[in-house]
Amino acid sequence: MHDQDSYPTFEVALLAVPKAVPELRRSLGGRPDVQLCVTELLSNVIRHLGEGTPVTVRLTRAGGGRTRVAVTDPDPRVWPVLREAGRDEEAGRGLALVDAVSLRWGVEQGADSKTVWCELEG
Repeated sequence: MHDQDSYPTFEVALLAVPKAVPELRRSLGGRPDVQLCVTELLSNVIRHLGEGTPVTVRLTRAGGGRTRVAVTDPDPRVWPVLREAGRDEEAGRGLALVDAVSLRWGVEQGADSKTVWCELEG
């Protein structure tokens, strides 16, 4: 069990570039599930919208003591799709990993942005 105060609200605006991924993981501390979700959601932005896309990464407390991980980007049109990657494919497993470790996940569309989020226990 994780201490309920182990993740106070965290927010950072950054450019989605590959070197930001390990730096962000280090700043999040020791929860592997949170690190995995942030890594996969940020990597999806890099892969599907391009390097240098401005994003905001947020960790907040959700109801029931859950941790909510959210990544907001400026393209409301490109939504993530959960798919089954083939055994020999090198990509396509990120959202499946998020789906596997999270209690639930989804997308919120804004007028000029979207937020992909997931909720984790504790």
